[in-house]
Amino acid sequence: MINPVTFCVSVQLSVQQRVFNIANELLHTEITYVSKLHLLDQVFCARLLEEARSRSSFPCEVVQGIFSNICSIYCFHQQFLLPALQKRMEEWDLNPRIGDILQKLAPFLKMYGEYVKNFDCALELVNTWMERSAQFKTIIQEIQREERCGNLTLQHHMLEPVQRIPRYELLLKDYLHRLPEDAPDHRDAQKSLELIATAAEHSNAAIRKMDRMRKLLKVYELLGGEEDIVNPTNELIKEGHILKLSNKNGTTQDRYLILINDRLLYCVPKLRLIGQKYGVRARIDVDGMEVRHSAAVPRTFVVSGKHRSLELQARYKLRDGASSLETGPASCVELGKRAPTPIREKEVTLCMKCQEPFNSITKRRHHCKACGHVVCGKCSEFRARLSYDNNRTNRVCVDCYATLVGALPSPATLTSSIQRRRSILEKQASLAAENSVICSFLHHMEKGGGRGWQKAWFVIPENEPLVLYIYGAPQDVKAQRSVPLIGFEVSLPESCDRLERRHAFKISQSHLTLYFSAEGEELQRRWIDVLSRAGRGEEPQVHRNDGDEEGGVF
Repeated sequence: MINPVTFCVSVQLSVQQRVFNIANELLHTEITYVSKLHLLDQVFCARLLEEARSRSSFPCEVVQGIFSNICSIYCFHQQFLLPALQKRMEEWDLNPRIGDILQKLAPFLKMYGEYVKNFDCALELVNTWMERSAQFKTIIQEIQREERCGNLTLQHHMLEPVQRIPRYELLLKDYLHRLPEDAPDHRDAQKSLELIATAAEHSNAAIRKMDRMRKLLKVYELLGGEEDIVNPTNELIKEGHILKLSNKNGTTQDRYLILINDRLLYCVPKLRLIGQKYGVRARIDVDGMEVRHSAAVPRTFVVSGKHRSLELQARYKLRDGASSLETGPASCVELGKRAPTPIREKEVTLCMKCQEPFNSITKRRHHCKACGHVVCGKCSEFRARLSYDNNRTNRVCVDCYATLVGALPSPATLTSSIQRRRSILEKQASLAAENSVICSFLHHMEKGGGRGWQKAWFVIPENEPLVLYIYGAPQDVKAQRSVPLIGFEVSLPESCDRLERRHAFKISQSHLTLYFSAEGEELQRRWIDVLSRAGRGEEPQVHRNDGDEEGGVF
């Protein structure tokens, strides 16, 4: 059985020990803090003042503007508060209290108000003179390389005085929480907390600003100091890895995006043995920037500015509320004024103007630099000046030439194929996909057709829900084939079909059987559902893309 007297003594010792631990923590953090003040006042400030006075490399007023009253703060802590705490901890057994010391010295903490008020201006001065004066920058960087700086910048050390007052507040709150209400030190500690809390309010506002600056500094260092982003008016909104889709073949490349309140930085990795760094490949101003989803590939979106467009792929599912703009070529008003979003070459098998099939020898692919469409050489043999490219002449298609120049090319330069009658299959794949019952990539094969499995882009448009269109690629302007679906029966393959592909299904009517293979079980289920309804002549249920798998359903 526990002795009540022994238990009470044990609890009392436990309380006293916790109070002592907090007071001891205050002392040790104060020792560390005074060393930081010494670094700011006796090292950074002293060396910069010496340079300013002896060589006039920069004005003394700049140094004084940066460090404000740091000298007074350093003297107060080094000569008064720290010695008082050290003495009290040495005689703790006789006088276990710290509230009386803090209450007596708390009024002197008002001097922090001047430092905190000047903090934003001080940071601006550092950034300005790091660029303006080579000698100023050299001194700062030399000190930052010293071991006592701990691989931290001057700006990081300048934050220490701003953070110190809130830390006093937290320690005092913990001290009071552990201190019995009838303890002799309780009243002094409570009064000290009230005085310190008032000073902490101003510091907390500066800390929030510095947190933003700290994030910008981290990005600044990540970019090797090559991008001027460290400014109190800037704010880092988001950063992270992203995949860039190649315009030619759709392959992905690892890239890094940094979004600040006024610009988007598109960065590429730099080759380094130690530590990852990035170089800025493109900058897009937020003012005038447009973002839209890409229908062809899951989790992709297009960011376009006045001088550059990027097709990017997220590593995870895009948020439902993401901004989405109208797809398709640039409007007549914007044509030539901002860089187009180039359509990837592998998404097109036919010229998007004359609809002739491409080949690697006589019918090669070219991009119109005005609208981004993929066209053949004949349909893009025109030149027009584009304002987004500093009015340099660029290869453009016939339609963009007419819009930009204000006149049609001479009849001799126009091919007859451009002006032929519109085919029933001329339904652009990307536009059909935007308003479709369902669309995705599938592998397909016709029974007895003599050809093996082929990959194609399949669409059932909303305005023709009983017709299946087959395209060579998601951006083709003409379908390779259309299949009226009424009367077709949909089923899973039988063993006699001898299909080796997973997630397969087939549609059959009379002597025609088409086999399909989806990328996943869910995609297979959706296609079977839509095709079964269409075969019976029923109204379909529209499937919108959720972006969860490749070849998503819309």
